Amino acid sequence: MPHTVEWKVRLYLFEDEGTTKARVVLDTRDTSLTGHGTARRNPEDDDVPEIGDELAAGRALHDLGDQLLSAAERDIKGSGASPRARPHAVWG
Repeated sequence: MPHTVEWKVRLYLFEDEGTTKARVVLDTRDTSLTGHGTARRNPEDDDVPEIGDELAAGRALHDLGDQLLSAAERDIKGSGASPRARPHAVWG
């Protein structure tokens, strides 16, 4: 049975005095998850905002990914699936 859904992701970046903060919001229509990440520039380093953006965004997306895997693991356990099932398993 085919299954197609669209999840929306929004990424917000904020910089203040050498610290970049990122917030990524995933909206699945049924639930919403928010990941956070930060990057701090060493005062001795050149000010290159793109690097802070990349680090903070990557960390926020990593946080969101961890939350998704945890949610999948809870759902697997809640469905009565075998305890051997893991969220990294390939479903197909």
